[in-house]
Amino acid sequence: MSTGKAFTFLPLGAIIQEFNVGGQDIVQGFPTAELYKKYNAPYFGETIGRIANRVKGGKFELNGKTYQLPVNNGPNSLHGGDAGWGKREFEGPQEVDRNGKKATFFKYLSKDGEEGYPGTVEVRVWYVQEKEQGNGVEREVLHIEFEAELVGDDVAETAINVTNHSYFILSNSPSIAGTEVTLITNKYQVVDDGGIPTGPIEEYPGVSPNTTFTLGEKEPDIDDCFVVNTDPASVPVDTRSSPLQKVASFHHPDSKIHLEISTTEPAFQFYTGKYIDVPAVEGLPARGARSGFCVEPSRYVNAINVPEYKAMMTLKKGEKYGSKIVYRGWKA
Repeated sequence: MSTGKAFTFLPLGAIIQEFNVGGQDIVQGFPTAELYKKYNAPYFGETIGRIANRVKGGKFELNGKTYQLPVNNGPNSLHGGDAGWGKREFEGPQEVDRNGKKATFFKYLSKDGEEGYPGTVEVRVWYVQEKEQGNGVEREVLHIEFEAELVGDDVAETAINVTNHSYFILSNSPSIAGTEVTLITNKYQVVDDGGIPTGPIEEYPGVSPNTTFTLGEKEPDIDDCFVVNTDPASVPVDTRSSPLQKVASFHHPDSKIHLEISTTEPAFQFYTGKYIDVPAVEGLPARGARSGFCVEPSRYVNAINVPEYKAMMTLKKGEKYGSKIVYRGWKA
């Protein structure tokens, strides 16, 4: 599938289709948009919105009303509903200047009532590709910037939480087993059986901050939201002015490939891919459980339904939502 470029993107979902490091594509995907439309139940590479992750009961209250979203994950709504932003056609790609650097730009107009969400929102995605040199190693770097704002007069505020849902595989094997993982934090949102936080932020069993552990064939089985900033009141709806923090790093000793993920966001979902189930298509092998892992920088899960967290996910008329993510990959 490789195009020879470090990164390729699709207008469908502003998807990251390829991320090539040392001659290897380290993200899961498909060679055509049509195959994504047919087989991308796992959300490979998608821009996720309006609300990434889960919304309890598929409901929230804003503007003095209760809004009902599609229930597509047990009793809850997941990743924007039945056809969230990752399933929509964005305008683009357009080559633009972004803060003095060449960027690939996509935008999408999400109408009032789409998937049950209030207000007309324009979401913008900038991808800036760079190469970094250091210690004799060339790093492929992708800067992702998200921005959104209410552009209509339908409502005074809406709910939003955007992320990228790339699945990474650093080896040539069909499994993420052997991948070495280091996380900045072991604080996480304790959840119920449906993935909805029950309230407390605790320490994840068996994980220590900045201490490397290795993924096996089946364990650890992780699909949890790790919290970087434990002060929810300090999280603005636009985090772009916050410092970028390296929140997760990965290495596979067989391929010698490294990956680092940095973000301005207060949390990130780390998922070891238990539910991936994609058949063999177009010469690609079948992809099953643990054929990729995700790091999804975002706001706290279900924040829109928690009074102490709600502001970080509430976008008011006249404001902008924003966030940044940086992927760095290299072979050494």
